[in-house]
Amino acid sequence: MSMAVGGSGSVKSDINMTPMIDVLLVLIIIFMVITPLTPKGLEALVPQPPPPNSMPNESDMRTVVITIDAKHNMAVNSEATDEARLGTRLEEIFKTRAERVVFVKADPSIEFQWVAKAIDIAHGAGIDKVGLMTAKVEAGQ
Repeated sequence: MSMAVGGSGSVKSDINMTPMIDVLLVLIIIFMVITPLTPKGLEALVPQPPPPNSMPNESDMRTVVITIDAKHNMAVNSEATDEARLGTRLEEIFKTRAERVVFVKADPSIEFQWVAKAIDIAHGAGIDKVGLMTAKVEAGQ
């Protein structure tokens, strides 16, 4: 810091702004570097409820839902299956469809590993997009 002594004989002191500006510039650079590295959330599909008082169309009837109950029993569109046959069943369903989307609906009391297995099997069967259904989505809220 420096002090200027004026011709009038009084001492004049000013704050040197250069170090403060340097610190602010360094902080701006740090935030600019860190900002692109912030993690983004998991992207998941959620089925949209149909508008009220509307008739279901053919695309709604073709929605494929993998259901997992509390006893870890699996079903595809209410048709019972097991973990070993799930992949081949999904391949059969989607061999004639262009849009490969499936939803997984599981009992809230089971561990997530069962949902992850179903998602993994679906990806192995060539499904492009896997969505998650929750009780709130199913109720149409």
